[in-house]
Amino acid sequence: MILHKLFCDIDDFCAVFIPEWQRTRLLNGRCKRNTPKMLCESEIITIVVLYQTSGYRTLKWFYTKHLAQNLKGEFPNLPSYNRFVELMSEILEPLAAFMQSRCGQSRGIAFVDSTPLRVCENIRIPRHKTFKEQAGRAKSSTGWFYGFKLHFMINDCGEILSFCLTRGNVDDRTPVPNLVKRLIGKLFGDRGYVSKKLTELLADQNVELITCLVPPLTGLG
Repeated sequence: MILHKLFCDIDDFCAVFIPEWQRTRLLNGRCKRNTPKMLCESEIITIVVLYQTSGYRTLKWFYTKHLAQNLKGEFPNLPSYNRFVELMSEILEPLAAFMQSRCGQSRGIAFVDSTPLRVCENIRIPRHKTFKEQAGRAKSSTGWFYGFKLHFMINDCGEILSFCLTRGNVDDRTPVPNLVKRLIGKLFGDRGYVSKKLTELLADQNVELITCLVPPLTGLG
């Protein structure tokens, strides 16, 4: 991925989205003043996206060992790593909106699934404070976890069609009606999506839900 092309793409999006987003926040009383930052929103989002394509396992290593050393010329006003983490929390809505704007197109076939996003080890759940009001405890195919769920839908070419983030204890079937708003055709899911009510609801939206059902064992002979 070419860095300059990525930045221009994100900057063009932010030029339209950010002013309206900030105006809405001011009207809702969520933003009192626009404090100056060492990095603009476009640069912050670019760094976050770049990290996801870098191959580094942690953001801290990517930021301190690669970005700060090899890309200082492209980002001359890089703040400290701790300050950058604080800035990331301020651009979650623009980042999510940018990702949504880059989702692929439905081709009549889609697949839905979810994956857990753990915020801490299970043994530390009683002491966890960062996402105490937002996270939830649930059980996945790999065991119990505490955190969130990323629900997503892809087409037959592997392109993301839609996605959303929920508490970890939200049923996989709950966000599906919103995820398929732009879909027409067949939607494939595992047995976690088996539901007569959901099947009928999606059928009204011209979506055929196909799930993996294991037939009961019967006697031989």
